[in-house]
Amino acid sequence: MIRLTLMALFLSSLVRAQFPSSPDYPKAYFSNPLSIPISLSGNFGELRPNHYHMGLDLKTERRENLKVFASAEGYISRIKVEPGGFGRAIYVNHPNGYTTVYCHLNDFFPELENWVKELQYRKESWYLNDEVPAERFPVKKGQLLAYSGNTGGSQAPHLHFEIRRTSDEVNLNPMLFGFPLADQTKPTILRVAIYDRTKSVYEQSPRLVPVVNKGNGEYSTVLQTVSTPKVSLALTTYDTHTGSSNLNGVFEAVLFDEQQPVVGFRMDQISYDATRYLNAHIDYKTKQGGGPYLQHMSELPGYINSVYTRFNGDGVVDLSDGLVHELSIVVKDAYGNASRVKVPVKFNGVHAPGQVLPGKRFYPMMVDIFESEECEFIIGERTLYDSVSLVHRKQPAMGSGVVSSIHTIGTPSIPLQDAMMVRIRLTESLTDFHKSKVIMQRISGTRKEVQKVSWEEDWALAGFREFGSFQLVLDTTAPEIIPVGFKDGANLSAASRVVFTVNDNFGKWKVLRTELDGKWIRFTNDKGKNFIYVFDEHCPPGDHELRIVAVDEAGNEREEKWRIRR
Repeated sequence: MIRLTLMALFLSSLVRAQFPSSPDYPKAYFSNPLSIPISLSGNFGELRPNHYHMGLDLKTERRENLKVFASAEGYISRIKVEPGGFGRAIYVNHPNGYTTVYCHLNDFFPELENWVKELQYRKESWYLNDEVPAERFPVKKGQLLAYSGNTGGSQAPHLHFEIRRTSDEVNLNPMLFGFPLADQTKPTILRVAIYDRTKSVYEQSPRLVPVVNKGNGEYSTVLQTVSTPKVSLALTTYDTHTGSSNLNGVFEAVLFDEQQPVVGFRMDQISYDATRYLNAHIDYKTKQGGGPYLQHMSELPGYINSVYTRFNGDGVVDLSDGLVHELSIVVKDAYGNASRVKVPVKFNGVHAPGQVLPGKRFYPMMVDIFESEECEFIIGERTLYDSVSLVHRKQPAMGSGVVSSIHTIGTPSIPLQDAMMVRIRLTESLTDFHKSKVIMQRISGTRKEVQKVSWEEDWALAGFREFGSFQLVLDTTAPEIIPVGFKDGANLSAASRVVFTVNDNFGKWKVLRTELDGKWIRFTNDKGKNFIYVFDEHCPPGDHELRIVAVDEAGNEREEKWRIRR
């Protein structure tokens, strides 16, 4: 009883750690968009590769085609259709200033489905991201919008659901709107990490500290003696809700030093413009190296539009007094269930100066450039999250079609927010035609990507959001257009659809045109794989000519034609 009382008193100090006040969101305005009870496979602010999760993933019993209903009255304001991301999505604006978004859908309700198809034929584009006239599709609360699916970037059937402020499209945590979800579970804390903050977080490996679960949300570690006067902490933590085993994200966490709040983060609102800043919130280097997610309890200097609130510092704790600092972290979910880990830390008084690192030093919030005879790269003010020393190494060109030296810049374990600009000089003399077919390639392990370049004499320029090895490559090979299950002259009277795929030697291409008898025909392209046309009124019985045009990043174009009978 005494321990519970002390815990309650300590957690009450979290109230004094005042985050920026959130609006009093309406608690009974929005309803569950599904006809089954809410169960989450993902929540708001959850950690994902290169982004925060920006809504709720509602389970659909591992099935597709559950009915999806409008959460409140309003009107359909936008439709999106894309191969990745949201797949097929509906946006509904509501009169109280919020927008709900419903994603990874299969068919829309019939009237909307027909309108979307007509729009696609009018625009001659399967891809859509279009506003809908406010008066075109008014909806009532509980009205059928669509059927759930697995389209776009979804990995399994579910409904991705968001609530945004209509005025600025900032995403809000839907769990603050009073949806019916039973949650009496406290967050789980798995480990703590300690960083030497006399160094960059990207130029060290943290000390991983196991925690002891003492029950009832209480965790502890043994005394940590460190050889640095400045430290910061991170932790691995997750949350669940009653009846679910899914490991979801936590709502907030606050670092305390001797029961005084230092810094904390809260997942209450995040804009898509800021979602990539997740890479400043986690230990990117550890995660990229195959380790766990570690959420920093400090605000890195290059984190703009931060989820952190500073109460008494940025999270870097000064231990130079040599005393034991009773650090602790309190973690909460959106329903107020809380856990705490105690981390006593002491400086041993012996701090060896760090090594002088090779390379040029770059800093966040500063613009700087590296220059050599054959390579330059520019780091913008919003490119880095912490200071780093970047090494440039040059190697001779290797492989067919490579027309520059290979330039290795930095290491992929250092994340970038904005793209850095890379300039590389040709090492071979090329005609203007062949220069127009040059692309810049980035290689990191088995991963490769290419970008179109712009030219200034013999220097090619392109932007990349990851470090690695860069080279200029001549590409004169057009992409391949591959028919699936049919050939020229095929009789498809018994078939229900036509399918083709595209392949390119550098893996980056787009389909410019799909035509039947000289008119655009709608091929879907979910998940960027097969292009599929389901026979409809645009292909009546008889003989037809199918024409496909594709182009790659270097501008090489391929056109294929087939005669088919329907």
